[in-house]
Formats: sequence, structure tokens, C-alpha cells
Amino acid sequence: MKRKEARENAMCLLFEQDFRENETPAEIYEISIDNKETEDDEYLRRVFFGVNEHMEKIDEVIGRHSKGWKTDRMSHISRAIQRIAVYEMMFEADIPAAVSINEAVELSKKYDDEKAKRFVNGVLNAVKDELSNE
Repeated sequence: MKRKEARENAMCLLFEQDFRENETPAEIYEISIDNKETEDDEYLRRVFFGVNEHMEKIDEVIGRHSKGWKTDRMSHISRAIQRIAVYEMMFEADIPAAVSINEAVELSKKYDDEKAKRFVNGVLNAVKDELSNE
């Protein structure tokens, strides 16, 4: 599976997780694999479980740059997309931040409201600037 497809699948799993609060991330992942909704993939697994492992820190970083929008007030899609991009910027050293941001904006164009792409782009560029100054 290509990374673009893996990101899209991770977004779907994170979105789904918001509505399946009584199931663990491992259960959600396994059900998706068992139901053939997605195929098992190393990168998908790393991103989905990595976002879950670091969600509090990722949401904190997003929250600092979302200008009055707490992560729990964002659309489920925007939140999932941004979590993946921030995870990549913080924990996947082989992926340039610009690639993570571009992929996030493309997912936003495909799945979210028309105005969301500007919001996602702005937040993620501010996160990139913060992380590059550390």
C-alpha cells in the first residue's frame, strides 16, 4: 500500500474511532482488517497506533495553533487529518513536513468542508514552524 492510501485509511480509522468509544484502537484496527475494509500495512499500523499513543501531546500541539478551536470542537475529519500530519512531523523523520501538510490538505479537500483546507493548512504550517524552532 502506498503512503497516500495508508494515510487515507488511517484517517478513516481515526474518524471511526471517534464514534466507537467502547472499542480499543487494536479492536478497531483488527475489525477493519477482518472485514476487508483495509489491508494490514506497516505504515498504516505505525501511524494509527502512533497517533493513539501520542494523542494527548498531538492534540496539545494542534490546540496551540488552532486559534480558538479546541480539538474536540473541530470536525472529526479535520481532527483526524491534522493528527496524522502532526504525528508525521513529530515522529516520522523521513517525511518532510511539507509532504505531510500537502497530503493533509489533499485529504481535507476530498473529505471535508471547502473552508477546512485553509484551516488545516494554517494550523499545520504553524505547527511546522514551531517544531522547526525546537
